[in-house]
Amino acid sequence: MICALGAAVCFGTASVLQAVAARAAAGPGPDAGVDPALLLRALRQWRYLAGLALDGCGFVLQIVALRSLPIYVVGAALAASLAVTAVVAARLLGVRLSAVEWSAVGVVCAGLAMLGLASGGEGHGTGPAALGRWMLGIALAVLLIGAAAGRLPEKPRALVLGLGAGCGFGVVEVAVRLIDDVSPSALLANPATYALLLGGGSAFLLLTSALQRGSVTTATAGMVIGETIGPALVGVVWLGDRTREGLEWPAVAGFVVAVAGALALARFGEAPADAPGPAVAGHTRGPSGGSGPDRP
Repeated sequence: MICALGAAVCFGTASVLQAVAARAAAGPGPDAGVDPALLLRALRQWRYLAGLALDGCGFVLQIVALRSLPIYVVGAALAASLAVTAVVAARLLGVRLSAVEWSAVGVVCAGLAMLGLASGGEGHGTGPAALGRWMLGIALAVLLIGAAAGRLPEKPRALVLGLGAGCGFGVVEVAVRLIDDVSPSALLANPATYALLLGGGSAFLLLTSALQRGSVTTATAGMVIGETIGPALVGVVWLGDRTREGLEWPAVAGFVVAVAGALALARFGEAPADAPGPAVAGHTRGPSGGSGPDRP
């Protein structure tokens, strides 16, 4: 659980750094669709690079957590990175959190505490033999749908891109559990390896585009839903994730409470652009909205 929470801290802090870089790297207008060049321009910003370094640390911690905890626990903890972003923005950027938002931070913490007490260990199921190929197919679909969604009107575009990014990150969560043998030959033969790479890369691209071009709140909310619910169901149905004996309902309640609290903080997918100091925004692994246009 410490690794899952550490990953949330890394991702939440990285979000604040990456939002500034994504906005500074803005290129074509909002109707330009998914813009791969945006990522290349953002990579020239030191804040984006620092955010990527934190993302790397968070990813390593996430992998460690996924090898010892159920997916539903790790997914909820990663969604809680929004609470980290909110607190970092409040402390470092002078962003004002309302009483409701401070309450949401507390709700997230309470939900994670319930999950920590109720969750069992990592499941040891392998699921259907074709599960790795399914994940690869979903990762490819995420990229294709994202490319098409980039040309939708602003409101549906932000939601679809956010959901697509969340599904891509969810593919990563499941794929990590499907990789047992890390020898080069086994990795090359395992479709889950390619699902992890394609899902993660697609999710980064879609989320960066969603947060730079649409409603931060809508995109972030879509991402939180996409990266928590689907992977949690896969873990429970196929991979053997369970709770401690007799604590099923506290675990369900903790998951719902933590995700609901994260959704209440969705505007911190990106911190307000008019906050004192450098404008910053972020979310789990990407920038999000603030007092400018709504952002997910």
